[in-house]
This record gives sequence, structure tokens and C-alpha cells, in this order.
Amino acid sequence: MRHIGRLTALAAFSMATLALDAGRAHADGFTPSQRQEIIAIVRQALKADPSILSDAIISLRAHEEQAQASDSAAAIQRNQAALTGAAGDEIAGDANGRVTLVEFYDPRCPYCRKSLPELDELLSDDPKLRLVEKLIPILGPDSVLEARAIAAAGRQGKYAVLQHALMTDPGQPDAAQIRAIAGRAGLNVGKLQHDMADPAIDAQLHANVALARTLGISGTPSFVIGSRIIPGAVDLGDLRAAVASARAG
Repeated sequence: MRHIGRLTALAAFSMATLALDAGRAHADGFTPSQRQEIIAIVRQALKADPSILSDAIISLRAHEEQAQASDSAAAIQRNQAALTGAAGDEIAGDANGRVTLVEFYDPRCPYCRKSLPELDELLSDDPKLRLVEKLIPILGPDSVLEARAIAAAGRQGKYAVLQHALMTDPGQPDAAQIRAIAGRAGLNVGKLQHDMADPAIDAQLHANVALARTLGISGTPSFVIGSRIIPGAVDLGDLRAAVASARAG
């Protein structure tokens, strides 16, 4: 009976919320006395068992999370072509792999830097995985500078080389330092400087940021796999589980 009472109170709580919201729109379908009766039921139920409110909040949050997941899946589907790899993106692992993991990252983000060796290990352990890396420099001018350099290095087939060199370097980047790091990494420094100034590089980075916003991504790193968006730094075990789930699906 207590369980039934809680369900009744939860229903009343929902009805009261709807009634009040609808009342503001003058289209609730309840008379003033009916609204007062509903509110009285909810108040009495909360006095008898305050945990009803937390249950209602949990239920509402679950509903919101479900709606958000549905919205994310729809956004991923609409932008599938861009997510499979646009011009300038780095594609690592198996170029023809059935499962694609997309990473949105900022080269100056400490969590992205922490994820770098874990992604290397993931690709090493799962040679059939396809990884698409999208630069989104959202942390200021230093991020933009490094992102331009990494994207430009891709034109020499040295994307991963300069990516790792810059993202493992503890210093603050400037043009001279990037030239020095690129030279030590075996890049053609003159070509790198020329390509970094190409407006197409900026267009690529802007497109990546716009895509991230369209998907509701606001931080780095963020991962897209299948119909899911995984925000924030995740450990290697979680990435493996996400890949396994996508492959099974």
C-alpha cells in the first residue's frame, strides 16, 4: 500500500506541476478548486514521506537525460558525413574500420594530453578501430597556434609526429618554439610556416568548432562513437567498453 501511495503522490506531484505551468498559459483544464486540491494532496504526501520529492527529481532527471541522449543521437545522424572525416582531419588506425571513434580535442587541454597515450594504446590493441581526430582550439591563442601547426603538419604526413611532440612539451608555445620542435621532429619548417598561414587551415578549425557546437559539445576531450557522445576524459577501460558496445551493435 505504501508503494501505491507513493505512486499516487508522484502522479499528483506531476499533475500539480503541469497544472501550475498550464495555469500560467490559461489552458490547464483544471478549475481553481481542483488545482488547490491537487496541491493539498502533494503537500500532505510530502509531509508523510519527504523522499517522494527526491524520487520525483530523480525521475525528472532521468527523463531529461533520456531526451538529451535522443537529441544527441539525432544530431550525430544528421552530421554523420562530417564525423566520418572531413578535409584536414587525421584518420588513424584502420582507415576502413567498421567502428569509428571521433575525438574532439584541444592540444593545450591537459586532459587531452593525458588521453593521448591511452588512445595510442587503444589503437595498438585494436588495429581494426578507426580514429578520427578533430582539432577544436577553444582555450585561447596558444591553442589556436598549436592547432594550426598540427593541422599544417598533416600536409606533410606528419600530423601525429608534431601532435605528440607539441602535446608532450611542457613549455608555452610561440612561433619560434614551434619551429624548433618541428625541426627536431623532422618536418620541413619552411613549408610548415607557409601552410599554417593558409586560410584553409583556419576554415578547417572553424568548421570543427561549429560541428562540436552543433553536437552540444562544450569541452575537451569529447568522444563520439555510434550514436553516443562521451564528454570529458575517460579512462582506457571505458573507451574499450564503448568500442566493444558499438561493435556489438
